[in-house]
Amino acid sequence: MSRLIAMFAGVCALSVAAAAPASAAPSLGQVLADRAAVGPAVAEVGSDTLSQHSVAFPGGVTSLPDLTYATLNGYRPLKLDLFLPPASFAQKGPRSFVVFVHGGGWSGGGPRRSSAYSDWPAVLASLAERGYVVATVSYRFSGEAPFPAAIKDVKASIRYLRANAALYHIDVKRGAIWGASAGGHLAGLAAVSCGAAGLSPDPRVVPKVTGVELAASQAEGADAQSDCVQAAVTWFGIFDFSTMPSRANDPARSAEAVFLGCATNVCTSAQTGPASPVTYVSAKAPPMLVMHGAEDKLVPHAQSEQFVKALTAAGAKAELVILPGVGHSWLGATPEATIHASKEALQRSIDFIDAQIGDRAP
Repeated sequence: MSRLIAMFAGVCALSVAAAAPASAAPSLGQVLADRAAVGPAVAEVGSDTLSQHSVAFPGGVTSLPDLTYATLNGYRPLKLDLFLPPASFAQKGPRSFVVFVHGGGWSGGGPRRSSAYSDWPAVLASLAERGYVVATVSYRFSGEAPFPAAIKDVKASIRYLRANAALYHIDVKRGAIWGASAGGHLAGLAAVSCGAAGLSPDPRVVPKVTGVELAASQAEGADAQSDCVQAAVTWFGIFDFSTMPSRANDPARSAEAVFLGCATNVCTSAQTGPASPVTYVSAKAPPMLVMHGAEDKLVPHAQSEQFVKALTAAGAKAELVILPGVGHSWLGATPEATIHASKEALQRSIDFIDAQIGDRAP
């Protein structure tokens, strides 16, 4: 019996040996694991392949889309698109920078959209072609975090650019901010509230636990940078929430109430004051171009008029332009009116920025 068992075991062993290949091919998992690059620590944000792609625009402009400028725990990474001027400008020294802030009622929109312009990134690239470093930024929406989250993010983007001045060849002393609608409000607020307590980005936080996939909240060196700008352009923005038309009887909360964090459409002065650019007006405000449509039914042009009046009274330099026949987003009664106003607004804005921080500026 024992002899039969031994003979059976031998036959089984021969069968198994015959079935197995002489040298088994590596599995798919083994092939891909061998190919994967692994470092000694958790990868830094922005070090991956997708974060390092670029887009070429006419005139030698290079765009770096979706750069992460802040990583705040509990929120999506905050990103910006960067447009770098042609290499020929390198010999002229560090370049002035422009930050554009999009609209959307603080709750929507995006950095690649603005008013009726068909291709906003192409517009910004055309400005970069003239020697500017241009950024268009995202920020936390009011549904994610109410005021002052958005303005802190905008200021953090300014600090990011200055902290990376050597990398992007930026002149930290020549910067402008430009925004439309909700972005016009944020641009105006950033311009007049340089260094204001309560609106500055939170200090840089570095994760204390190694091996956790968290990144530093701000760029290295950002805390030491200024969030001040040397010029500002605003399009159809809100500058004093207390003087906006009352929406007390509206059944749904207004965009302003959600942004300010008010429980109802009736907000207190303690809520409207800190978010209103007019609160921070002083003689130290940078030169500003404030533009609005005469037929704006969403944000009264009186907002821009009163803001410029306050700036002028304080001794700041401010220019008011009210474009006739168009409303919010430069939309007119006809396509021709929209096109004409949109082009005029763009021309005036770029000429103003060029006069204030361009190569021939004082």
